[in-house]
Amino acid sequence: MFPSSISRRRLVAVAAMCALGASLAQAQDNYPTKPITIVVPYAPGGSNDNFARMLAKGLSAALNQPVIVDNRPGASGNTGTAFVAKAAPDGYTLVAVSSSLVTNAAIQTRLPFDAAKDLAPVAMMARGPFIVAVNNEFPARTPAQLVAALKAAPGKYAYASSGIASTNQFATEQLKALSGTYLLHVPYKGIGPAVTDLIGNQVQVLISSGPSIMPFVRSGRMRGIAVTSAQPSPIAPDLPPMASAVPGYNFEAWWGLLAPAGTPAEIVARLNTEVNKVLATPEFKDFLLKEGALPAPMTPAQFAATIAADIPRWKKLAQQQNIRPE
Repeated sequence: MFPSSISRRRLVAVAAMCALGASLAQAQDNYPTKPITIVVPYAPGGSNDNFARMLAKGLSAALNQPVIVDNRPGASGNTGTAFVAKAAPDGYTLVAVSSSLVTNAAIQTRLPFDAAKDLAPVAMMARGPFIVAVNNEFPARTPAQLVAALKAAPGKYAYASSGIASTNQFATEQLKALSGTYLLHVPYKGIGPAVTDLIGNQVQVLISSGPSIMPFVRSGRMRGIAVTSAQPSPIAPDLPPMASAVPGYNFEAWWGLLAPAGTPAEIVARLNTEVNKVLATPEFKDFLLKEGALPAPMTPAQFAATIAADIPRWKKLAQQQNIRPE
């Protein structure tokens, strides 16, 4: 008895699906077979770009394929990240993000992607505390003196940030909330003009990354007060933690690699393994330390848990401190 035309079409469809499944499985086994692109959703020269380029160098050697960095700046990192969220989930298009991914998600309701659902965490690259710095005329040299000065003159002093919803703003607003102090917020378009105005005493406090601040601290053009991690940090071993005067204060930025949601688990696992190997090399460790960060190897599940915990944490702070998008 011969199968009907409908049955034949079903058999052909099943055979095609089996062939497709086999080819996908083979592609995963052979991954990667072509160049990989790491999208940096910011302009060249920042920490995301620097970290991605150093990582790309190590991954290229490990995977025997070119790893290309593609800068796609715009909308506070959202343009490039949305591009990757909508890309084919095949492991060939990744995005290098920082913790600004979660601070953006905490205050913006109309993002072109869902940070927790549309992206697959691959590997965390690094973590690093910020530096609390003040103008040289500011009357404080220690964390306790800083808190005392702010409490003695609420509203007298201003702090700078690189923009609304920046990690600088969240780090400072967390400090204000926990210490019961008040500082006027002055947002800038980038960290460069914020540093300039701190030196010029247009603003008095700036909390930002080590590379943004430490060269000016070492040259005596501003004063370092503390690190924002809960414990002393190798990136600034001479500075105490701000938590020594503000119990519970802890802010660390992070940088990581994400893929489009739906990327096969085998490919994510392979990338995670190779990224963590690169992080363990002396060359990468030395590079990160100079950039004000430390390697932070994690499994994809651990990285996903970090993102999932950070978004509501910063959303709560945004509501408490009235942090709103521009």
